[in-house]
Order: sequence, then C-alpha cells, then structure tokens
Amino acid sequence: MTTATTFHTAQVQALDVFYRQAGDPAAPKLLLLGGFPASSHQFRNLIPALADRFHVLAPDYPGFGNTDMPDPATWDYTFDHLADIVEGLLVEVGFTGPMGIYMQDYGGPIGNRIISRHPAWLDWQVIQNANTYEEGFTATWDGIRHALWVDRSPETEVPLLGFLGPDVVKAVYTTGHRDLTRISPDNWNTDLAFLARPHAHRVQLDLFYDYRTNAALYPAWQTALRERQPLTLIFWGQGDIFFTPAGGEAYLRDLPDAELVRLDSGHFAVEDCLDEISRGIRTFYDTRVAGARQPVRA
Repeated sequence: MTTATTFHTAQVQALDVFYRQAGDPAAPKLLLLGGFPASSHQFRNLIPALADRFHVLAPDYPGFGNTDMPDPATWDYTFDHLADIVEGLLVEVGFTGPMGIYMQDYGGPIGNRIISRHPAWLDWQVIQNANTYEEGFTATWDGIRHALWVDRSPETEVPLLGFLGPDVVKAVYTTGHRDLTRISPDNWNTDLAFLARPHAHRVQLDLFYDYRTNAALYPAWQTALRERQPLTLIFWGQGDIFFTPAGGEAYLRDLPDAELVRLDSGHFAVEDCLDEISRGIRTFYDTRVAGARQPVRA
C-alpha cells in the first residue's frame, strides 16, 4: 500500500484522459469529482490525506487540466458528454462497483449522471458545495441564468468572459475564506494557465450554457435522493461565491439523516479546511458506512 499520489493517462473515446490516484487498490474506493475552474489539482492535498484508508482516484475532465481539449467546433462540451468520458475512464481502469463519490461543484452534475446510469456504483457520497436546488444559486449566476440560458448570443456571452479572467478566477478561491494565507496562489495561476490555451474560453462558455440542463434535472435528482436515501456527508463552505448556504441546507429536506457540516470557508473548502474534511470523511465512513455493516453481537 502506498499513500503517494501517482499520475496516469488512459485512452477513452480517442482522448487522453488524465487522472491522479493513491492508496491500496484493495481498499474502499473513493472517487473525487471537482469543479470549475479547477482540475484534479484541487485535490492534491486531500488525496494523500485519505490514501492510507481509501483507494482514491481524481480525473481531469476534457478541456480541464491535463486531459485533452478537443476543438469545441467538433466536440460537444456538455455535462452528458463529460459524464460519458468519466464513466468510460472508470470502466477502462477498473474503478467500478460500490464506491464513495465526493462531488464538488461540476462534480455534482457529472456524478449524478453516472449514479443515474449505475445506481449500484454509489455506496455513499460526500457533497461539497455541489448544488442540486434552486435556492442554491447566488446572484453570481444571474448573467448566466437570466441572459445566456434565455438567449445565447455574442452579446450575452461577452459579459461572462470576465468569469475566465484573473480577478474572478482568484476570487473563486478567496471569497468566503477566513484566512487567505492558507490559499496558495498556485491554484488560480494553474487554472489561468489552462484557461489561456486555444479554445479554452469557448469550452467554458459551452459548459456555462449547458448548465441549464443540470437545473432541469434537479427535480429528478431530488427524487432519487428521497427514494434511495444514500448515506451522505455534506460539507458546505458558507461563503461560496457560487452557491448559497441555503443550497446546502436544502439537502436535508430529502436526506434527513445526512450529516451537514457548515464550514467557515468558500467554494474550495479543502484549501483551508483540509483537516476537518479529511477527518470527517474517515469518521463518517467508519461509523456510518463500514460501521453499519458490522454484525450486531448478542
């Protein structure tokens, strides 16, 4: 068994798909699905913090990080398509079957699509600022929801290019975080380097537009939560630039037995709440997941 992170690439639908992993392959699986504007780099500290207990895997989506970014003129950047690629990666490398899934931001709609296709793959889940409720949207979304989704055009796209610039990308990492000395500038500098590549802005605008399909699926995902009652641990950065605290609270309507941990943090809570999150995941797994399977002694 090793806790050292290793770095890999697999071929999925003619794309080179990058992923990080660590831990004993015989250990319980934990899939990490991250969000905008990051890559699996966002989990660089969480992976080794969990690798002595879990077999951890974190992919880069097409157009993100070190995975190929095909030309959006010929490759559809939709959440359905990203989920196809992640699903294909998991099958290709044998990371299937019952697992925990950690979903943050874009990881929510990608993870929920995979779960809907393979319900038996979900053993338990960690939700970290991944929205599934209407009340979860902050005002930051207004230009996307009330302009781009209604009428996509060059006029409605131009204001959104600011989301891909240095000020906003940095703000995603710093808004709501209590101690900025704990947030490495490597985060936004890495993201900005990837966003400077050819086609990168078009990729992100396509996904901003396609996010409307996620909102349309919220009722179905909520129904699935109510019916299946998956074991769920929720970490919610209360100062998230994109998602309100009410978005985290809303899960409790459908998952009354879920554990909700309110963090004095923002969108990328792992940056300054690593210890709390890693300890919480271990404790939740040992008591609520593995502990529930222990035979009751007479």
